[in-house]
Amino acid sequence: MKFFVDTADIAEIRELQDAGLIDGVTTNPSLVLKANRPLKELLKEICEVTDGPVSGEVASTDFDGMMREGKIIAAIAPNIVVKLPLTLDGLKACKRFTEDGIKTNVTLCFSANQALLAAKAGATYISPFVGRLDDMNIDGMELISDIRRIYDNYGIETEILAASIRTPNHVREAALIGADVATVPPATLKSLVKHPLTDNGLKAFIADWAKTGQTIE
Repeated sequence: MKFFVDTADIAEIRELQDAGLIDGVTTNPSLVLKANRPLKELLKEICEVTDGPVSGEVASTDFDGMMREGKIIAAIAPNIVVKLPLTLDGLKACKRFTEDGIKTNVTLCFSANQALLAAKAGATYISPFVGRLDDMNIDGMELISDIRRIYDNYGIETEILAASIRTPNHVREAALIGADVATVPPATLKSLVKHPLTDNGLKAFIADWAKTGQTIE
């Protein structure tokens, strides 16, 4: 499973990229607002930090607006992915961008039927929102499982990008189900390395090494 980091923080992206932990980046209007930088400038710098796919989201909700903004975003760098909402106009724009050879990420997916329609429109990625479904006492991972089964039934190539990931358990379950990608906030991604037994074992090894009185040179 590939890891995308869900942030517009350049320093966080650079740190995780240098560690070899990420395969791409996703952004959204909330993250861009937090970064407090012009969208085109921000996306350009992110694309310079990572060679992986970088999702940049349109602001318009109508077809013509999405097409106009999507073309501007797509021209920023070769690894840009145009992020579109899962609406009728969004799917129409997705189809057009796909025909033009531009990669797309259809976002705000909350049902298997929506995911099927996005695939028929030619989406490169579908982004089902796990955490937001959990907030409504609906099992978000069940949606990932349903989409995986439907896509496998028909050999659909659209990649399942598990989004709204909030916990390490979300990551584990998405991987077990077979999501192609998990987009994860930096703090959650870093927490995957943590385990109390690892910490305890490391402390013991350090203490024992100190007792030997040796150094490695």
